[in-house]
Amino acid sequence: MSDRFDPEAPEHRSPEEGPATDDAEAPRGEETSNVPADEQPPSSDPATPRTGEAPDAPTPPAESPWASIQLEEWPSRPAPQEPPPPPPKHGLNPLVRLGVPQPWRGIIDWIVTIAGAIAIVLAIKAWVVNPYRIPSSSMEPTLHCARGGSGCTARFSDRVLANRFIYRFRDPHRGEIIVFDVPKAAEAACGAGGVFVKRIIGLPGDVWQEREGFVYINGKKLDEPYIKKERRDFSSYPKRKIPKDNYFMMGDNRQSSCDSRRWGTVPRGSIIGKVFAIYWPPQRIRLM
Repeated sequence: MSDRFDPEAPEHRSPEEGPATDDAEAPRGEETSNVPADEQPPSSDPATPRTGEAPDAPTPPAESPWASIQLEEWPSRPAPQEPPPPPPKHGLNPLVRLGVPQPWRGIIDWIVTIAGAIAIVLAIKAWVVNPYRIPSSSMEPTLHCARGGSGCTARFSDRVLANRFIYRFRDPHRGEIIVFDVPKAAEAACGAGGVFVKRIIGLPGDVWQEREGFVYINGKKLDEPYIKKERRDFSSYPKRKIPKDNYFMMGDNRQSSCDSRRWGTVPRGSIIGKVFAIYWPPQRIRLM
């Protein structure tokens, strides 16, 4: 036996140190157990496998509470598509359907448009409204003529509009100013033809008479506010019975009017229309 001092020998350890072991010093905070491994109680850590048992399978992760929600994809803008080609243009223009090329198609359109406008104007003049000019002083001062004529008082002649269809719906009334085709007897008596503008004084079946410049219808004096004192004449004419469908015409300027007193009555068929407006000159524009 050697006399050399061995501090690791068991007989030289202090009772507090305990028996020597080959293991390294246990970490601080942990205690080592001298109980055999097969007698140690099972570990409380579920991840630590028990002695003699195979390690358990890895625990699957807990299911997320949002797993049942299906996320929708953001709507995507479709790729732009080219528009379909426009359908062939046929239109209602017969020139297009006939294949007439430009510029002839435009020229023909203009010709047809102008011709149609002229046709409409002529139709209006023939059946609706027609303009007339006052050529003489027979209707002064109601309707003016130019000063170049005898008894005219205005610088410009009045232009009037005549309603051509009104007498298709009713008979002419006394006191209305009308335009009419001049009878043959009037052309011979007055030296003028064409169209006259006069006022209706006598109706069919009336008995007309003039005494010292005043008109009597069926024996009663006719009230004529449109006659000016200086325009009244002092002539007298015997009674006349106006035939059926005929009218007795007189001018408002009795001193200078070649009217029915000289050439007789006007048949209904010769009446063109009723004067309803003056449209020229501008200062004389009015309805009548």
